[in-house]
Amino acid sequence: MVKKLLHAALIGLVCAALILFVLPRFTGGQPLQLTNEVFSFKNAVRLASPAVVNVYNQSFTSENNLDAGEVTTNELGSGVIMSADGLVVTNKHVIQLADQVIILLQDGRAYEATLVGVDSLTDLAVLRIHGENLPTIPQNPDRLVHVGDVALAIGNPYNLGQSVSQGIISGTGRNAIGETVGRQNFIQTDASINRGNSGGALINSLGELIGINTLTIGKNEMETAEGLGFAIPITVVNDVMHRILRDGRVIRGYLGVSTNILYSNGQERDYGMGIEIDAVKPGGPAQKAGLRENDVILKYAGQEIKSPSQLMDLISNTRPNTKVPLLVLRHNQEITIPVVIEEYPES
Repeated sequence: MVKKLLHAALIGLVCAALILFVLPRFTGGQPLQLTNEVFSFKNAVRLASPAVVNVYNQSFTSENNLDAGEVTTNELGSGVIMSADGLVVTNKHVIQLADQVIILLQDGRAYEATLVGVDSLTDLAVLRIHGENLPTIPQNPDRLVHVGDVALAIGNPYNLGQSVSQGIISGTGRNAIGETVGRQNFIQTDASINRGNSGGALINSLGELIGINTLTIGKNEMETAEGLGFAIPITVVNDVMHRILRDGRVIRGYLGVSTNILYSNGQERDYGMGIEIDAVKPGGPAQKAGLRENDVILKYAGQEIKSPSQLMDLISNTRPNTKVPLLVLRHNQEITIPVVIEEYPES
């Protein structure tokens, strides 16, 4: 009995010694103190939320659009003020077929927006409003997004007014979520994204914009998927916005192949290097150049190909009518095939 008591006491002393040794390392050498501070993301929201706006897609009921007829709101969504001169980014589907687009700021100011341009492939639209002292959202394109990071979605769900939902980054590099969505690499999050959130901001815990909320999947009468929201990464958003400002539209290169791979984040088939072609689009540049199904693209214009998303970006950023050499593996032999890249067909 005495031995058991001594054994228990010894274990208690060892545990106490460990706590005394380890605890200062977590408290910076200072004594542990209780605090009344509430753990909160309020500072991040305060930084970002003024630049997140409500977007209203409206149409006129009068025949000539000049009479004082009724105004109907067809669609509602959110947007983000990207620059002090009034550039606003939202989803294309939010403003599609609108007679008038109204932007409502959180301080109560309202503006009629003009359309700068849209991009169907990424479902992005760039608008402009004219106002003074417009708030802009913090950005840090050099900060990487990691799975497990805290994510906050800010928008106007169901026209309730600006709301914030919290989650984490569930995945990155998500491709081909649906046939009509496009091919950009989505950020996946479990932060709630509902009708009205489209076009709003996905921010990190520092209040920096990391993406534009765009959609959820699996919500229908037969099935309800929870925690599956997607946002367009800020790098893609800025690229599309700058292309629209420069050219009036997004001009992309087009090769005309498909790889039938949904997710490019390390889940592609393992060839060590290269991406296998599953299908060649009829009449496309690849078919004209002689590329075949089951060819493996090893290099594009001298760059080693390691993922579908990398290949997609290289093709997209190639100006149409550019001849590009492709190093291809066919029947265990490497051959070089020159391809003339065409413009991506909008249809």
